[in-house]
Amino acid sequence: MDREPGWSVRLKLTLSYAGFLMVAGTLLLATVWVFLLRYVPEVTTLSPGVRRTPGPLPHMPDRSDLFDAFVWKAAAAMGFLLVFGLLGGWILAGSMLAPLTRITAATRQAANGSLSHRIHLEGQQDEFRELADAFDTMLARLEAHDAEQRRFAANASHELRTPLAITQTLLEVARNDPDRDTGELVERLHLVNSRAIDLTEAMLLLSRANQRSFAPEHVDLSLAAEQATETLLPLAEERGVALETSGDIAPTSGSKALLLQLTTNLVHNAIVHNLPEHGTVWVTTSVRPRTVVLTVENTGETLTRQLVSTLTEPFQRGTGRVRGDHAGVGLGLAIVKSIAEAHNGALTLDPRPGGGLRVTVELPARRRRATSSGLDPRRAAGDGRASTPRRQSLSPAAGADEIAEKPR
Repeated sequence: MDREPGWSVRLKLTLSYAGFLMVAGTLLLATVWVFLLRYVPEVTTLSPGVRRTPGPLPHMPDRSDLFDAFVWKAAAAMGFLLVFGLLGGWILAGSMLAPLTRITAATRQAANGSLSHRIHLEGQQDEFRELADAFDTMLARLEAHDAEQRRFAANASHELRTPLAITQTLLEVARNDPDRDTGELVERLHLVNSRAIDLTEAMLLLSRANQRSFAPEHVDLSLAAEQATETLLPLAEERGVALETSGDIAPTSGSKALLLQLTTNLVHNAIVHNLPEHGTVWVTTSVRPRTVVLTVENTGETLTRQLVSTLTEPFQRGTGRVRGDHAGVGLGLAIVKSIAEAHNGALTLDPRPGGGLRVTVELPARRRRATSSGLDPRRAAGDGRASTPRRQSLSPAAGADEIAEKPR
């Protein structure tokens, strides 16, 4: 932004210090002058009754003598204070503004694209050092976000290039072999196109979660868990995985669509990344003093903590854990993490001792308000449902219409 040149802060502080010193010196000298005038007469005269002694009369100073003796020395003192105030103020202002100069230099380097530079301002805590520490923290987050965006762009371009390359290959094969059966070609092109669409939709959803472009509304995580498990029950039946849901009403605030997508992604991953036969998925919700918790656990192969720590990265898939046609696009847990962070929550992944994964999402709880009509606040916060804990078991052998709820 172009601005007209003006006085520097250092010069302004210097003039302020010098001006304050001059005002203080003037007031001090004026006080001394008024004090002296009380004891020095305007004109010196001898009283008629005073006896004169032989010899010359002693000199009795009056105000004119005081003026001649005081004013020039006061002017010299004021000049000294002016010079001292300007020089001392310039040095003092430069010393105080030195940290600001380093912060400005770091800001310019960051504006030029150098996010790795840090100020590291030494010394005890004060306003400048607090600003420098906050700026260093901001640079660290920007650098991490920039690196993440670069990795995401590289991975996304690779993932998007793959279906396009496959499509081009299939079309070239069809062009070189006109007598080839087109039915198989169309089916394969349909599968490749569906994967590209799924990948694009997942990337758009991830971008929406990162931008936090949603209006908060009342959401019950337990309802989202029930809806997700019922939706994915056919997939669980196909893979021989039993679904079990239990827990309390878990009221929070956020986007219903995004939180339902979060729950659906977790349950889908738990079904897909499971044992080949007789697998189980546990979906539970709980309430803590300030937060609500959604936990999704599944059976499966034993995972290392090193592998688990990478699963939330975009386009990361657990090697050997995916089977069938539901491998996804590698953005499931990345989307879950972004949605949780967009709702001021946290995502935790832990390997289960017996194999499989435990995923925990913790979100801020919605404040409950007691009503004057005497309704139970838990009932009011849970869309009219009682807060009795419940357990819901969805097994592959039972249809969706045979789901039974019973107290835990």
